[in-house]
Amino acid sequence: MSWREGENRDELTGAYAFEAFAEAFDGATAQVDEDGGSITLASVDIDNFKAINERHGREVGDQVLRHLAKTLAEAARKGALFRHRRDEFIVLFPNTEKEEAFLILERMRAKLDADQSLEAEGKTARVSIPISAGVASYPEDGSRSDDVLRKAGEALHRAKTGGRNRICLSKQERMVTKTSHYTKRQLEALAELAKRQGVGEAVLLREALDDLMRKYPPVPRAR
Repeated sequence: MSWREGENRDELTGAYAFEAFAEAFDGATAQVDEDGGSITLASVDIDNFKAINERHGREVGDQVLRHLAKTLAEAARKGALFRHRRDEFIVLFPNTEKEEAFLILERMRAKLDADQSLEAEGKTARVSIPISAGVASYPEDGSRSDDVLRKAGEALHRAKTGGRNRICLSKQERMVTKTSHYTKRQLEALAELAKRQGVGEAVLLREALDDLMRKYPPVPRAR
């Protein structure tokens, strides 16, 4: 019986229980080893979740967790969502490059940071859900689930200590700071173009960079 068939789920959010993560990761890596490609996972945490509970109450806090889980599950598409700790989730993105997952999460982060309308105890609460996330991939960041998860956790820690409400890659790459300054309209247009062309967003970004380098070739260094 596979981990999906076991329906080992968290009762509150509907996400898979974290106990199923290692088996799911191993199954996904076996497919990558056979067909090529990469797997990306993200460790996602709500910033100052305690303050949300204190301000709005436990029922709203539970609704925040449910709403985040639903949003993450939709972002994962054919992947899977696992509840790791109280307000921390692990998202598994199969056949997804790390940079592409970064862009997906960045769009989602910006959307969640705006006020959300949540129903709790017969009332509507307007709640902002700021999140931080760390992103890592297989096989680049490790060959085992705990190695890749650790790299994602380290990136999440950098996001938290760097000011919160941000997404960090497992390695400090220039793309992190550059994409953080893309407008919402640019990110949405990129996603739509990638969908029309049937390619990953990272592929389009590299193509655009190649075109830019051809237009403005580097100046030869004087010897």
